Amino acid sequence: MPSVLDLPPADRPRERLRALGAQSLTTSELLGLLLGSAPSGTNTTEVATALLARAGGSLRRLGQMPVAALAELPGLGETRALAVQAALEVGRRLAGEGVAEGEPMRGPRDVWRYFAPRLEGLAVEEFHIAILDSQHRLERDVLISRGILNGSLVHPREVFREAIAERAAALVLIHNHPSGDPTPSPDDREVTAQLVAAGRLLDIPVQDHIVIGRGRYLSFAEAGLL
Repeated sequence: MPSVLDLPPADRPRERLRALGAQSLTTSELLGLLLGSAPSGTNTTEVATALLARAGGSLRRLGQMPVAALAELPGLGETRALAVQAALEVGRRLAGEGVAEGEPMRGPRDVWRYFAPRLEGLAVEEFHIAILDSQHRLERDVLISRGILNGSLVHPREVFREAIAERAAALVLIHNHPSGDPTPSPDDREVTAQLVAAGRLLDIPVQDHIVIGRGRYLSFAEAGLL
């Protein structure tokens, strides 16, 4: 198994974090950095990838796993398992500061308040879905794609697979415009129309699509674009 040290310096997760920020790293790379040094002959990013796979790729499920189950993974151990659980708990508490626990997302501004701190400063577009329960409370935030928004990157299959797995009552679509201008592009409108139509077929309504700019947002529902 190759070591991180075998990579060119500019490609190492720690160096990319320093140069480009935490958002430039994959989830596995971020977890790998949390693990610190690994036993001889192991790669922390690959250990983290295996750890994430054990939780079905879900950080939420990973945070629910007992320490003993995490610690038995080769290359992890109890100390690193505790570090992962502590980091995930910090993430949960940070997310909880955006919307009070149990408080519904009543409208576009609530969605914007939750997502804007993480999305409005990014250099690339990210497309998220907010999975809501029957009381319009946020059940899960799912990152669907990172890059230019178009139909090949944001496919109904990927969006509604997550929604069905979580037994969503409704969805809100969210993505950012790095330019700072939240005006929807033709691709934004096309992708939204595809997902709204798919939601009708699956009886999982798409309630809104929020485009986040710099200090402002556009709601498809408010603008009459749904």
